[in-house]
Amino acid sequence: MRHPSQRQPMTRIRSRSAIFLSLSALAALAGCADRGDQEVDRAFQAVNVIEESNLSDIMLTVGDPNEAVAYFARTTRENPEKIDLKRGLASSLVRAKRNEEAVSAWREVVAHPQATNEDRVDFADALIRTGNWEEADSVLDAIPPTFETYKRYRLEAMVADSNREWQKADSFYEIAAGLTTKPSGVMNNWGYSKLTRGDFADAEVLFAEAIQQDPTLFTAKNNMILARGAQRKYSLPVMQMSQTERAQLLHTLGLAAVKQGDVETGKALLREAIETHPQHFEEAVRSLRALESA
Repeated sequence: MRHPSQRQPMTRIRSRSAIFLSLSALAALAGCADRGDQEVDRAFQAVNVIEESNLSDIMLTVGDPNEAVAYFARTTRENPEKIDLKRGLASSLVRAKRNEEAVSAWREVVAHPQATNEDRVDFADALIRTGNWEEADSVLDAIPPTFETYKRYRLEAMVADSNREWQKADSFYEIAAGLTTKPSGVMNNWGYSKLTRGDFADAEVLFAEAIQQDPTLFTAKNNMILARGAQRKYSLPVMQMSQTERAQLLHTLGLAAVKQGDVETGKALLREAIETHPQHFEEAVRSLRALESA
């Protein structure tokens, strides 16, 4: 039988081993905890990215434009390298009708290394909104012809109109109409282009097509009445319209008749507009009074 003193070295070794194993376990647990924390951080970052993306989408569509501007201005300052936030700011400024600021914002976007041709089209759109047709023309010219989108050709048509390049405008309007499932807007613009050139019959046809595509488009209805009035057609065409719209269109037609020198016809149309309107039609009343007192 060994003396107790002979068992002490072995006991000390076992104690040291236990301590070492405990420390190793703690270190391993700490490592697991660190990895767990990192995974949690990554998970939260992913959630934040998703939430930020969703919020950005909301701000770009249903949010109040000025609130969207404030949101994107703040997030862009916090993340100046993110081009999607810069795009959001520029788009929100356009929606808020802060067009001069929008031009500056889009100029910053297109200077970014990750800028796309779509960004350049949006920049041209902002330039047109501020009346900077010449630079818009240059921006569109620099985009490869292989980049074919509805918005690109609609803007090309508008620029051609501003330059009175009618053949090019017609070509671009036709292409734009073929690149969208909702061509009513471009048909209305094309019709207005024809109207300004004095091609009243062609304009009327284009406005009719726009209305057929979108029966709620009152601008096209009013423009068609102008085109018909310019041809001395003083009757309303068959189309969907409310009583208020009918009164407004009769008012437009009456003024068009007066412009053609058919004053008595114009007066009769204004009287019909006043009688048709479901409420007091002050604008038509003023027009009629002015004619009767002349």
